[in-house]
Amino acid sequence: MAGLPEVLALDEIAPDRFRSGPIPSEWARTFGGQIAAQSLMAAARTLDRSYSAHSLHGYFLRPGRPHQLTDFSVERIRDGGSFCTRRVTAVQAGEAIFTMTASFHRGDEGFSHQVDMPAVPAPDDIPESDRISGWGMPRPAEWRHWEMRWVPRGEIGHVPEAPACQRVWIRYGRPLPDGSAVHTCALTYLSDMALLGSARLPHPRTAVQGASLDHSLWFLRPFRADEWLLYDQVSPSAEHGRALTRGRLFDTGGRLVAAVAQEGLMRFDRPRSTGDRDTEEGTRGAHASASVP
Repeated sequence: MAGLPEVLALDEIAPDRFRSGPIPSEWARTFGGQIAAQSLMAAARTLDRSYSAHSLHGYFLRPGRPHQLTDFSVERIRDGGSFCTRRVTAVQAGEAIFTMTASFHRGDEGFSHQVDMPAVPAPDDIPESDRISGWGMPRPAEWRHWEMRWVPRGEIGHVPEAPACQRVWIRYGRPLPDGSAVHTCALTYLSDMALLGSARLPHPRTAVQGASLDHSLWFLRPFRADEWLLYDQVSPSAEHGRALTRGRLFDTGGRLVAAVAQEGLMRFDRPRSTGDRDTEEGTRGAHASASVP
């Protein structure tokens, strides 16, 4: 499977247009975090390095096909002194599969505060696992370059604001180059890992069709994605075949470095028929299957 640097190595085929070759996958649908990370990299390639991404908001429109080329078209919405905005559309075979608006900031002076990091065991005190969270799903091959250490359920306890919570220490397993663009794209990739699966925790034996529908991410403080980050994931609500999930990422010093929000499809599994457009729409996002990581 391709490593992250290969995933992010886009070819510039025209001004503000970039292309990714096929990225091997064990899924029938392209992992949503991959498309989001590549879209952010395409946007960053049109900016001076003095700007760093501080937020992005994306929608998964159609299922991505891992064996196809993907083109990324960047629109320069605004270039300001402190902020710049880009809109990116990812296209396969002439159809948009993902759209993102990303904002970049040079940084300013201001006050500082943050929520405390949850009390959890250190990553060195948790064994590495090839499974995902509490229900023991195998880790996808796409994620083999990432180190993941799941906080035991007994160490989490009751989380008052959410009926479902899971926590994992995560980092990219190889050194990444310096520069904020690589690390923000890496965090964008990992921010979709297992997040929707937090909504499965109260319903572990229910077969569902699941897919990422939209994704928002805020970069709050400097970080490195090749160093341990605690990913605190909760699902405050699920209804009408959709689940809301949220995430917070902390470094080992307890600094809140990013925040995530995502809504995903999470409907009861049902037979698919040829030409069922609604079923195809339901699998438009990432890792769509009857068992959602």
